[in-house]
Amino acid sequence: MNFGILGSGSWGTALAKILTDNGNSIYWWHRSEAAIKHIQARHHNLHYLPSAQFDISKLTLTTNAADLVQHSDCIIIAVPSAYAADILQALPKKIFEGKKIISAIKGILPEQNLLLNDYLQQEFGVELKDYFAVLGPCHAEEVAAEKLSYLTFSGIDDRMTRQLAASFKTEYLNTIDNNDIYGVQYAAILKNIYAVGSGIAHGLDYGDNFLSVLIANSADEMASFLIKSGIKNIEVGHAEHWPVKEEHRPANYAASVYLGDLLVTCYSLHSRNRSFGNMIGKGYSVKAAQLEMSMVAEGYNASKCMYLINKKVNADMPIAETIYKILWENLPAAQGFNEIETTLV
Repeated sequence: MNFGILGSGSWGTALAKILTDNGNSIYWWHRSEAAIKHIQARHHNLHYLPSAQFDISKLTLTTNAADLVQHSDCIIIAVPSAYAADILQALPKKIFEGKKIISAIKGILPEQNLLLNDYLQQEFGVELKDYFAVLGPCHAEEVAAEKLSYLTFSGIDDRMTRQLAASFKTEYLNTIDNNDIYGVQYAAILKNIYAVGSGIAHGLDYGDNFLSVLIANSADEMASFLIKSGIKNIEVGHAEHWPVKEEHRPANYAASVYLGDLLVTCYSLHSRNRSFGNMIGKGYSVKAAQLEMSMVAEGYNASKCMYLINKKVNADMPIAETIYKILWENLPAAQGFNEIETTLV
């Protein structure tokens, strides 16, 4: 299978490393010719994960997204959610026919307020059976350092999901598959919001005791939304029906892609959402915090998107709602967290 990667940031670079480490030759899209020339000359991405070295013979680098799609069987979309629609809208409407799509986006398209699969179906006619999502917990920096990580591949075509997952398995990366395509994507979106909240709490000088309670309550709030949205895999501790022939236990809410990703995004110093929230807690404006960061914090747009989506789902989400108000309605962070304090158990 020929892979193409749309996206040259940290996560796109990490995925390119994984695939080429496994011997795959890939197409890789970059925004600028200057970035391509640097990789060709120096064998690493100058601005993202520069420690990751590439065998240039395995890379076909291009600034032409349509050319990449046409030459690839499977297209990995690894751009920030806020930019995805602009890049995709320039492509012909029939270009994805016969292709497999892997979303490596950990957010929701903010202008359309849609998951990527719903956008692709609406605009390009991509069927859900041809769409897959790859999610963590898996910080790009640790992939570059070859620290053992886990990726979950989700899709409704079980055979193809396993095949795609196997293409990414390395000595430093284990892969898991499930079929909860909506649940894993919503969990990834929500964990970024709660990670912003975790950062705000740190910036406001709350301690570890409070943070543990905040994250535990955030996990419960996330589960409540998923259940109300009709998502499965939320029960914890039930593995009695695990078929012996299966490599992994059936996924539940304690699995890496749900609770695991929430924990690492809230606690890790690699987390851009936590870093963004930390600046907000210390008194930065949203705009100043965005300018300070060189990478996109998905939790910012996600907080507004999920606030609007939850008006239909109607889950009880005081933490996520307060984070939205801090980021979008100028609620002072200290006041917002005083309100959050009264909701925690």
